Order: sequence, then C-alpha cells, then structure tokens
Amino acid sequence: MRIALGVEYDGSGFNGWQSQLDVPNVQDTLQAALSGIAGEAVSVIAAGRTDTGVHALEQVVHFDAGVERPLTAWGRGTNALLPPGIAVLWAHAVPPEFHARFSAQARSYRYQLINRPVRSAVLHGKAGWFHAPLDVERMREAAQYLLGEHDFSAFRASACQAKSPVKQLVQLDIRREGDMIIFELTASAFLHHMVRNIVGCLVYVGKGRYPPAWLKDVLESRNRKQAAPTFAPDGLYLRHITYDAKWGLPQGEA
Repeated sequence: MRIALGVEYDGSGFNGWQSQLDVPNVQDTLQAALSGIAGEAVSVIAAGRTDTGVHALEQVVHFDAGVERPLTAWGRGTNALLPPGIAVLWAHAVPPEFHARFSAQARSYRYQLINRPVRSAVLHGKAGWFHAPLDVERMREAAQYLLGEHDFSAFRASACQAKSPVKQLVQLDIRREGDMIIFELTASAFLHHMVRNIVGCLVYVGKGRYPPAWLKDVLESRNRKQAAPTFAPDGLYLRHITYDAKWGLPQGEA
C-alpha cells in the first residue's frame, strides 16, 4: 500500500529534510514516527529537500507500507509520536505509480522578509531581516528578467546536484504587508539555494546598490560570483507542491 502525506514543519530545530547521521533532521524523525505506527521500518520519499532552518507549509511525501492502517492512524496517530515542530496535515492512499518527487508538476516557495531598522524577536527564525529601506517597485521590475525558462547557474549553489541548471520560473511576485516583504516563487523545480540567492539579488536592487537591469546581467553571466550572497534561510518556506488532479490529493493552498 502506498500512502502520500502532506507534512508541515518548523525547520529551526532540524538540519534540513534529508536523512543524516547524528544530527536531527525531518526525514529521520518522520520515518521513526511512521515506523512506530506500522510496526516495521518505513522509508519516505519527499517532493523536494529543504536546507537547515528552512520551513515547510506543505511538503508532500510518499511511502510504501506492508501493513494496512486507517488513514487516521497515518495522520493523527503519527502526530502523537512526532515532536511539536512536525505535523502530518493529511494522509491519502495513492496508486503505486504515484511518486512524490517525479509526479510533481511544480514547486512553490515563499520568502518572508522583515524590512525595518530593528530585528523581530517574535519572528526570530521565522522570517529574514533587512534593516535598510527596500523599494518594492524596483524589485518587481528586476524580477521580470527572471521569469521564463533560463539557465539559473548564477543562482546555483556549488554543492547543487541537479542534472541541469535550466529551470522554468513561472511566478515571482513581491508584495509588502506593513514591515513584511513577501516573495512568492513557483517553478518546475528549483536549484540548491536558488530562492535564497534570488532574494539576495533582489535586496541588492531594492536598496539601490544596482539598477533592476543588473539582474538580467547576473542571469546571463551564468556565474555565481556575479550574484549577491545567499540570503538567510529563516524566512524560506516550501509552500506548495503542484500535482495532477487525477491523484486526488487533499492539498490546501497554505
């Protein structure tokens, strides 16, 4: 039996999603809880990895179980065995051809950035921070150069394992809500650190260090050294994974 789960987590207390020896991570923690429900070892596959300190509003995973349990057991039962920083939002039986990663059509991320002179205590670990004023309109103008299918090598971490740097960015919306600037990005897939590197470049434009067209030059250079430093992980959220409606996943728009 193959089961898909929607999973929410606070990445602050974990060294990212991926299983690792001797450090807390989301994958091992979730697998241990599911194994407790199944009474056997359970291995999960996620739609995508997240780095240390990065959060998820709705990560999607799947696993194969050799035992039958009601969906409530995979949901509420698993939650009873999980720490407060991880929660299963929903559980859904899927056919064996469903794959959390390879069946995904798009991934959406959100970056929350506090833009005020003083850092936030309440949102520590939940939002990035930049002290100087940022011009949202300049950042929106710059963002237009990144939309579409491009080689995003300039925004790719050196440790990125993706086979190709070519991705299709279909959404890069920026809005201000009081002291918070929110970046919404959707793409077919993302490179390692791609969102945080894009945000870093947009902040350079927003504070007036470079004109909006500079982002076009960075993109076309395909050179990571031409871009801004990688921005902090605190404000980054894996927001939504898009799948074909045929799978019937009970997803929400987090």
